[in-house]
Amino acid sequence: MRFIAGLAAVICAVNLVIGKTFAWLSLAIVAVCFTVVVQRYLFAISHVWMQDLYIWLNGAMFTAVAGFALLRDDHVRVDIFYRPAKMRTKALSDLLGVFLFLLPFTWVVYTYSMPFVQRAWGYHEASANVGGMPGLFILKTFIIAFAVMISLQGVAMAIRSILVLSGNAALVPKSIQYGPDRGPDHPQGAV
Repeated sequence: MRFIAGLAAVICAVNLVIGKTFAWLSLAIVAVCFTVVVQRYLFAISHVWMQDLYIWLNGAMFTAVAGFALLRDDHVRVDIFYRPAKMRTKALSDLLGVFLFLLPFTWVVYTYSMPFVQRAWGYHEASANVGGMPGLFILKTFIIAFAVMISLQGVAMAIRSILVLSGNAALVPKSIQYGPDRGPDHPQGAV
């Protein structure tokens, strides 16, 4: 059990480093977008490659930080039942969700995007815009990275669930521990 807990910790550490690193692209996106607007409206200058750049940075950032968002539990969830649930119920829900939805989804993304990415690498695909950026094949590789990082974080979630359901919740890495069990979230004095 300690080995799989260590494996989950390594996966979480990798997603944490990648997520915190690629989150800085948001600053670059704002800077490039601001520059494009200033150049266009103040100086009547336009560079297609700069317009491509901030769109590509956006795509790279969001695909690279998806595993980090899953690590932090920042993804969208309708948690009417999940949030007030007990730790074991959350663990069972997560385990089923990972194996029934997350891993099959990432397998489909990986399987169907791999030929697309290989083709792009085969002829070093560039922007379809005249004067656009070269290297679109690198951006398309982020689709594969997205599938891999999300599936790895899903494995870490499954490990967390297995540890909790087997009575080894103390071994769960701190970065993915469930919050303390609590009852329904009602304001003080509410019925």
